[in-house]
Amino acid sequence: MPRLEAASRPRLARGARLRQDTARGRWVILAPERMFVPDATALEVLRLLDGERSVAQVAEELARRYAAPPGVIEADILPLLQELADKGVVAPG
Repeated sequence: MPRLEAASRPRLARGARLRQDTARGRWVILAPERMFVPDATALEVLRLLDGERSVAQVAEELARRYAAPPGVIEADILPLLQELADKGVVAPG
């Protein structure tokens, strides 16, 4: 699996969808024969993945929202995105 880096432009993988499970009051990622329940942090990151924004741009957006250093956020979200890419949920781009 390719390694994600700051310049990568990730998106949800083909067949993966972010959906709200209103019956259980949570968001889920539906993928072929799999389902993942992202925590609140992962959900914020996943909502920004569009294949256009780079990981660095996602980190900058989150830094603006939460008044945190972009480098710290980038260092936190890269392993998350890599793990999801390794599971086939995120396409590196």
